[in-house]
Amino acid sequence: MSPQAPVFTVLGLSAYYHDSAAALVGPAGILAAAQEERFSRRRHDPSFPELALRYCLDEAGIGIADLDAVAYYERPDLKFRRVMATYLGTAPRSWSSFREVMPGWLSWKRRALTTVHERLQELASGPVPEVRAFGHHESHAASAYLPSPYESAAVLCVDGVGEWTTTSIWHGVDGNVVPVAELSFPHSLGMLYSAFTYFCGFKVDSGEYKLMGLAPYGRPRYAPLIRERLVDIKEDGSFRLDMRWFAFLYGHVMTGRAFEELFGGPRREPESPLTQREFDLAASVQAVTEEIMLKLALAARRLTGERRLCMAGGVALNCVANGKIAEAGIFDELWVQPAAGDAGGALGAALLAQRGPARARTHTRSGGDAMHASRLGPGYDDEDIQTYLDASAIPHRRLGPEQISRAVAGQLAEGRVVAWFQGRMEFGPRALGARSILGDPRDPAMQSAMNQKIKFRESFRPFAPAVLAERAAEYFRLEQPSPYMLIVARIAAQQQLATGASEHVDGLDLLKVARSTIPAVTHVDHSARVQTVSAEHDPAFHRLLTEFDRLTGCPVLVNTSFNVRGEPIVATPEDAYRCFMRTNIDTLAMGGFLIEKAQQPAWSEDDNWRELIPLD
Repeated sequence: MSPQAPVFTVLGLSAYYHDSAAALVGPAGILAAAQEERFSRRRHDPSFPELALRYCLDEAGIGIADLDAVAYYERPDLKFRRVMATYLGTAPRSWSSFREVMPGWLSWKRRALTTVHERLQELASGPVPEVRAFGHHESHAASAYLPSPYESAAVLCVDGVGEWTTTSIWHGVDGNVVPVAELSFPHSLGMLYSAFTYFCGFKVDSGEYKLMGLAPYGRPRYAPLIRERLVDIKEDGSFRLDMRWFAFLYGHVMTGRAFEELFGGPRREPESPLTQREFDLAASVQAVTEEIMLKLALAARRLTGERRLCMAGGVALNCVANGKIAEAGIFDELWVQPAAGDAGGALGAALLAQRGPARARTHTRSGGDAMHASRLGPGYDDEDIQTYLDASAIPHRRLGPEQISRAVAGQLAEGRVVAWFQGRMEFGPRALGARSILGDPRDPAMQSAMNQKIKFRESFRPFAPAVLAERAAEYFRLEQPSPYMLIVARIAAQQQLATGASEHVDGLDLLKVARSTIPAVTHVDHSARVQTVSAEHDPAFHRLLTEFDRLTGCPVLVNTSFNVRGEPIVATPEDAYRCFMRTNIDTLAMGGFLIEKAQQPAWSEDDNWRELIPLD
């Protein structure tokens, strides 16, 4: 393939670490994208994304032989060098981990591109294009800038580590991402945050969002100690970790005895009661993270001269820090890739590999982004759903679009919880109104009920509000749209309630204090992770919110992902019905069908399903 040859249709892949995914781009833009976990039903599935790529190709009606290129989201050769250098630099303490990990690297991991090509050959009925690798952070940067609404922008990518890079600033201009500055392993904001995630008893690469949700319950009393001992933060946003306090270089754990001595005792055991120490540790590392992210944003503004910022990488999912950046006014606008983690790397790599007229058309701006509201996964029309319901003998009612909006809005206004399964599935970790569980935000008991009786998860975890975009300013101090639920904003002053003597309440008792007219989506610090819903991008969800507003005068709903703790978000009608029947959800609205719990036959399973789903 000559360097000038046009490349129209590209399959992008991320695999073999966590959140494997496939993405397909073509002459018309982004065609499909999905994480493997949604099909395999294994949370954060790291395996080769066979099911996801099959979906992408089927969605476009093509086969592997029809592809112009295959793109991989990182450089295995460079990653191998980093792994080897780390082990050599930490020997002999890292011997146990080295002995466990190195056989994989010496066999298939180092030749991951060949492995991917071989897997594709097994699935193909014709020739397979060469698999081309792009840098991990380059893929992140491309996923952030190329689908964004902006002709040019600063790009900030922050995560744990790619090959060597942990933090990078890019300039997105003329359809290209140009490197500007970077920091290298082991100096990583993602690793710092994950160390506290681990120390507070949550799973690394999974529980970071829990730590973020826990932070408002505490005070940042450890922040000075973190700045003094753990991380040296410079004014330009660069930083260095003092590795004497961390254990992740040696393999199996993030922190060890030195970290325990510094923070007053051993790490919290998973699933054990939370204490004030964990609340304060979460608040402290969150405060330091926000400080670093603000400085990095300032550096990106200064180094690129741009007035718009795009973000990706796992740390870009820290929507509280994103909200601080938006609130600071460093940039006029902020756009975060909705699949900001490794799954989004598949999309970024595919966009990097695409060139010629197809790519030029993909990046033509028309006022919005190119993500199709992140509805890039499989969808099921009413005929598909009817076939499933009839084959399974599931009692239901079929309604028109207006009727189902009125029926669901009425049930929500009466305090019922409704699962909402509509259109194509979202790409990324957030449910945005395609695979959602909805509730009335005015009900003070709704957060606790949904956490404990439906999601089967910790009571402290907050829920997000979905709000009509045209009414958002009445409820939230938000200066720009937030369609992907990746910016936290304060509750508008007119919606806040006086809390009086509750100023002296702390810990999980803060949950009992109503702080606004929409208490079920107001976190204990008067904030909310906002999703703005427009008629243009999601007419069905917008219609439901409009009807709920007509009935109640409130244009907001509780919106959480349609799954239970530890389970991937549902993908198919079968997934949806199973989750509906396993939980205390009252009603399932699936396409044009209303399925009410009271009318369903008794549900039974041979196994205890909660034991089959690992806790997150």
